[in-house]
Amino acid sequence: MPIRIASLTHRIAKNGAMLHQAKMDRVHSLGADHEPSEAEQALAEERRLLKEERAKRQTQALQPRAKAIDKLVRTHHPQAKEKPKEKKEPKEAKAGKAHRPSRAEKHAAQAAALQAASRAPKKSAKT
Repeated sequence: MPIRIASLTHRIAKNGAMLHQAKMDRVHSLGADHEPSEAEQALAEERRLLKEERAKRQTQALQPRAKAIDKLVRTHHPQAKEKPKEKKEPKEAKAGKAHRPSRAEKHAAQAAALQAASRAPKKSAKT
């Protein structure tokens, strides 16, 4: 059964202190040669489980976490359609905006007008 605690360090420390106290009581009362009591064995088993849980959590913490971008990835990929759509004929341009000369055309016309004016024969002021 998983242990539902945020930090196991304090639980391991408390368990270790209780286990040490149980060992010292046994050594002082019965001697070092006697078998550990059931309470001492239960504390040792709990300590082993706590350490295993801590190791499991540490290895899990090293694994890559799910990112928000992974959750946003589209899961549905549309299938290709059997028939491609028919191409529509381009509409005829309206006479309003499409027929206006562009800036480049205006400059080209102005340059052509200036060149034609400079090449034209000059009229005399008398006539």
